[in-house]
Amino acid sequence: MANLKDIRDRIKSVRSIQKVTKAMKMVAAAKMRKAQGRMEQARPYTHRLTEVIHHLLPDVDRELLPLLDIREIQRVGYIVVASDRGLAGSFNTNVLKKAQQEIDEIGKQNVDLFCIGKKTRDHFKRRDYNIIQSHIEFWNDLDFPHAMKMGEGIISHFINGEVDEIHVVYNEFVNVATQSIQSERLLPLEYGDEDTMTHIDRLYEPSKEKLVRSLIPRHLNIQMWKYLLESYASEQAARMVAMENATDNAEDMIKDLSLEFNKARQASITKEMLEIVSGAEALK
Repeated sequence: MANLKDIRDRIKSVRSIQKVTKAMKMVAAAKMRKAQGRMEQARPYTHRLTEVIHHLLPDVDRELLPLLDIREIQRVGYIVVASDRGLAGSFNTNVLKKAQQEIDEIGKQNVDLFCIGKKTRDHFKRRDYNIIQSHIEFWNDLDFPHAMKMGEGIISHFINGEVDEIHVVYNEFVNVATQSIQSERLLPLEYGDEDTMTHIDRLYEPSKEKLVRSLIPRHLNIQMWKYLLESYASEQAARMVAMENATDNAEDMIKDLSLEFNKARQASITKEMLEIVSGAEALK
């Protein structure tokens, strides 16, 4: 059995860690509320813009824009969105595992990677994947220009013919306890369910072609903004839950160690009393 000093030191250490995890939980909760508010404000605009483009695309010539060009798939680009830091449960592990699984099915020699987050960059760099761009250390100052900057590099890579498709793997925020891994195709823009749509007779002003030219670049920037907001809110939610679990586990450890400390102390007292009684008996 460990001596009293060792147990007391362990209890002190666990209490110190518990204070840190509790503080991290509070910080993550504050960041999550802010991120969730921004994400919920962006969602209606994103969905509405997607719906408008959904209605426009079937009626325009796909040669109108290079972003609509459907090619034979020879090389694929992947955008993988994770975080810069850990201590967020399985948040990073799940998205990286999903991305690597899809990339390995294609063959990593046929994939160009756009890494968003230090965890993504480090994961694929260690495994010698072809990383075209990486974006790190921007989450605390996240704003729309970040999405535009990332989108420019990704879009130009597609327009220049470096890749024939671009996919995105990210965490979608469902609720505080749940984040869903999503894998979507970003480019080329194509919707496979036009036949199931409810077609509404609309009058477009200016022409559909001009609207497509104007809306599609904006749509791609908004999509990048969506991926960043969803991922950041998911990260903070995952970290908050992980730190809450760590705090609860620390409390359980403190209870177990306190019980062990009391048992050790009682055993020590009993041993001392037996020695005193034995000594007294020996003097008789």
